[in-house]
Amino acid sequence: MKTMKRLLAAALALTMALSLAACGGSSAPAATQAPAANAAPAETAAAVTENAVYRTLYASEVTTLNYLTTGTTNELTVLANVVDGLVEYDSLGNVQPALATDWESNEDATVWTFHIREGVNWVDKDGKVVAPVTANDWVSSAQYACDAVNDSDTFYTMSGVIAGADAYYDWTAYQMALANAVDGTDENGNPVKLITNEDGEQEVLEEVPEFAAADIGVKAVDDYTLEFTLESPRPYFLSMVSFGPYMPVYGPFLTECGSKFGTDNSTLLYNGAFILSTYEPQQQRILTKNPEYWDLDNVFLDAIQMTYNAEASSISTTMYQSGDVDQADVPSNLLSAMMADPATAALIHPTRADTSYAYWYLFNFDPNFDAEYEPDNWSIAVNNENFRKSVVHAFNRMPALATNDRVDPESLKNNTITPATFATASKDFAYYGDLAKYTEGDNFDQDLALQYRDKAVSELTAAGAKFPVKMLMCYNPTTPNWAEECQVVEQTIENILGADYIDIIVQAGPETGFLGAIRRTGKYAFMKCNWGADYADPETWTDPFADDSNYSFIFNSTDAGTLALYDEYLKLVADAKAITDDMDARYEAFAKAEAFLLDHAFAVPFSISSRSYQMCNLSDFDGQYASFGMANLRYKGKHLYSSSMGLEEYQKAYADWKAQLAG
Repeated sequence: MKTMKRLLAAALALTMALSLAACGGSSAPAATQAPAANAAPAETAAAVTENAVYRTLYASEVTTLNYLTTGTTNELTVLANVVDGLVEYDSLGNVQPALATDWESNEDATVWTFHIREGVNWVDKDGKVVAPVTANDWVSSAQYACDAVNDSDTFYTMSGVIAGADAYYDWTAYQMALANAVDGTDENGNPVKLITNEDGEQEVLEEVPEFAAADIGVKAVDDYTLEFTLESPRPYFLSMVSFGPYMPVYGPFLTECGSKFGTDNSTLLYNGAFILSTYEPQQQRILTKNPEYWDLDNVFLDAIQMTYNAEASSISTTMYQSGDVDQADVPSNLLSAMMADPATAALIHPTRADTSYAYWYLFNFDPNFDAEYEPDNWSIAVNNENFRKSVVHAFNRMPALATNDRVDPESLKNNTITPATFATASKDFAYYGDLAKYTEGDNFDQDLALQYRDKAVSELTAAGAKFPVKMLMCYNPTTPNWAEECQVVEQTIENILGADYIDIIVQAGPETGFLGAIRRTGKYAFMKCNWGADYADPETWTDPFADDSNYSFIFNSTDAGTLALYDEYLKLVADAKAITDDMDARYEAFAKAEAFLLDHAFAVPFSISSRSYQMCNLSDFDGQYASFGMANLRYKGKHLYSSSMGLEEYQKAYADWKAQLAG
């Protein structure tokens, strides 16, 4: 019913606006065995053991604290620390028990049973106990996320996975649409309900079978036994349950809050290592250690104090050196000078390479930007494969990457959508099938770029396009170095293809709500986008290209050739998803789908998550780690040290960690 979901967008927006006005199977998983040893923290300085308050700055405010609906890193940076899920990860990426003490699945991995830890409590922002955590809390979160009225950005992690999730979503979406539908007749004169779609046209509202929330495949067998029933075998399901709608919520409190749930720290309950005790938007937010936490011995920070400052990126290094904060990103334009100064060089180190996020530049096939940027002309150009390939091959990524890492930009480069080292069966996923040629190569090729340009000029001229093609490229002004990166991208592509062929227009988006204002509404032509892996399987990297995604909007293209290619890609993905009993065959099939996407230039792989340089009194190596999900955002297990590592100390600690990771 994905068509239904798109048709009901207008009805959903109206409903949300009104509601906001009111207040015997497989063996036990690894975590049931003895936990793996954690990598030792790199003790470059003494650990702070009393009044360990980690102080940092932030420049972009959250838009919601509703962890059942948001998938945005900026918000999850807070939320990952205040609500625990069923499992967590140690510092080497090994799954560990959290709110589930153990678990098992049936033989075909379609039914998973989790045994919930007893004695864990929900507390309010003041640390007062409200209720015990029980299996019913996961039933409440699933029913909430699967209800279309709540418009969860992370519902997709249950869609097609949990039995009944889509049926309930479609039923609730239908009920929303029905409330705004009007009576009419179809082409045969039969009475029907009509709804206005997002294009302003009336369409027949197809009836949807009734489906009860209680029939969603998330059940509390008893207060401390939780059962998930899946639509099909999911060999990687365990890696899905620490994110989004798989996080618990206390049902009576959720009902009491209604649409206000997650609007401030008083409309949340907490069972995690920290409580959001202070929440003052555009001033400060403070996370304090949860005194009721079930694993309090492994929480070494007493508080995290986050102070808002719109100029954080430019003043944090000065504030770190004066002792006012414990972390500062070093802007790339200051890095060389600070590394040349012994006083600051001894405090600077990179962040760990993060393959849980990847970035690529996307072409938008449904432009909704202003007429001055010629969206109709862009539509003609973007649907021409030779035009897209001319841009892909003219894009020299190294100068752009150097705006983020002047010391080692090569370490950021990512040649595929799914990052190398993210997932492994008998070998690294990035080396399966046709994907290997991208992993081992580079798109940048000036001669090819010019060849494709010449072909595109001929074809686009015949199609009625005009030159230069205007290509609107937007950036978030609060993201360090993004403006400079866009300017470099503009110069490198235009210098090769010619300003008479393409005119790249760099434009700043809003400082707050950038995703909603630009990417999700299609107000760009070509832009850097990113994705964070939700679970440990290459399937997660296909989600941004699904036919209900707000990335690229390929499915909204009006070009028959583009749609035919896209349909072929979707079939390749579906074929890969169907393989659940042979991981090598599954990875081979997903690699074929991803290579097809790149072969036809629907995206330009760019980088893994930026490995910034910083001065920081935390260590990367004594906290949680995973190549997906929220583990890397959590402060549990981290120590506060009296000073930051230098580069040499960091490199040694990183080498030691990688050695332990390799076993």
